[in-house]
Amino acid sequence: MSQKKVIIIGSGIAGIAAAIRLAVKGYCVEVFEANDHPGGKLSEIKNRGFRFDAGPSLLTMPQYIDELFRLAGKKPSEYFRYQKLDINSNYFYEDGTRITAYTDEHKFADEISSKTTISIKSITTNTKYSQAIYNITHRAFLERSLNRFRNFFRWDAIKTLFQLPKIDAMRTMHAANQSFFKDEHIIQFYDRYATYNGSNPYQAPATLNVIPHLEQHFGAYFPEGGMYSIVTALVKLAEELGVKFHYRSPVDEIVLDGKRAKGIKVKGRLHEADIIISNADLWPTYKNLLKNYPHIHPKKTLQQERSSSALIFYWGMNKQFAKLDLHNIFFSVDYKAEFEHLWQQKTIYTDPTIYINISSKLNTKDAPENCENWFVMINAPANEGQDWDSLINIARENIIAKLNRLLVEDISQFITCENVLDPRGIEANTSSYQGSIYGTSSNSRYAAFLRHANHSSKIKNLYFCGGSVHPGGGIPLCLFSAKIVSDWIG
Repeated sequence: MSQKKVIIIGSGIAGIAAAIRLAVKGYCVEVFEANDHPGGKLSEIKNRGFRFDAGPSLLTMPQYIDELFRLAGKKPSEYFRYQKLDINSNYFYEDGTRITAYTDEHKFADEISSKTTISIKSITTNTKYSQAIYNITHRAFLERSLNRFRNFFRWDAIKTLFQLPKIDAMRTMHAANQSFFKDEHIIQFYDRYATYNGSNPYQAPATLNVIPHLEQHFGAYFPEGGMYSIVTALVKLAEELGVKFHYRSPVDEIVLDGKRAKGIKVKGRLHEADIIISNADLWPTYKNLLKNYPHIHPKKTLQQERSSSALIFYWGMNKQFAKLDLHNIFFSVDYKAEFEHLWQQKTIYTDPTIYINISSKLNTKDAPENCENWFVMINAPANEGQDWDSLINIARENIIAKLNRLLVEDISQFITCENVLDPRGIEANTSSYQGSIYGTSSNSRYAAFLRHANHSSKIKNLYFCGGSVHPGGGIPLCLFSAKIVSDWIG
């Protein structure tokens, strides 16, 4: 084929994956990145001998990363290695209950039945329910475009249409979980999966109960070198395939020639290409990069409710904690109140659910000897002008008080260094509108069908990938979006 040129805006995981796929197909690919490093939200922070994965901290379905190396004729393990975890996460409740979420399904069911009033049969029934949703949706909805007419004539898509009632879209996640379980500990356990795409379990459709299957059936993994090694490995592969990365190169504008994407402007210079792919958040793509073309803006899509954001403390701890593992969750007592504060009051609850990731548990190089690197995250609302400095100070006090109670010691004395990331910083660092991590929320039964398509219906040769478009946020779905774009371009 004659070598056509592709420009990708942004080097998030989807942008890098799209670059690899298209380079393998023979395209000349250039990636323009505003920051001085690749990865988007998948970045890292270093401070006084501590290294932190700044964004995503959970790896599931690594086979879709391996697939990129195999497409290029490479052996994945020569670039990227990972280990399967025996424990997904440890869960701590205020009443003293502690649940270990083992990756082995039988061991996990035994753990639940021994720590709560839930029977093994109930867990098994719920597991099959989650798997059924996945089996119905993954090929027709997750791995293909919903906006390509011919996809609806595939046999698996036709079967999916007949099975739509089984994806449980007509009730909320919480209502579905209540129907399966009567123990509040386990209802809360399964409700938490709504936060994996920045949504509210009391509003989001029960279709999102597919998420436990992704984690519990396929397992959770830890990459050698931490999550950022995913980025470095994929960038290395992309560069070997001839992809050129331009850092410190924020795109000012996507330039159109009539109804066709012509190129981009960077620092006043026009870079022309046959195909333009935006891996940037959808909102600034239209509002900033396509501001001169308001007639093509998808107004309803841009007005949709944003996903939640996060407040993260990166703490260097000069002590090791035997009670904690790689992933740890400390639950709020009143989960519904926590989500009401996030979504109705647009603020942070005084008793937030706390997630602590400690990568030094498995990668000792991430912290000095006898120390640990704590990634401490709570859910936060999207940035709508709140007094974040005040909210951060109050949240820090509440987090420390909660951890002191549940770990039965004063953890504040062990904090030796600190970095903070709030919705303002997320927005500034990654151009994610309002600091929303996943673009729009999934707090509607129609959310999956309302996400922006991976191809512009109004502008020829303009495509979109990443967490703010179909099929959604999180590493696996971002990789799917890259595949969809690559398949569409051909």
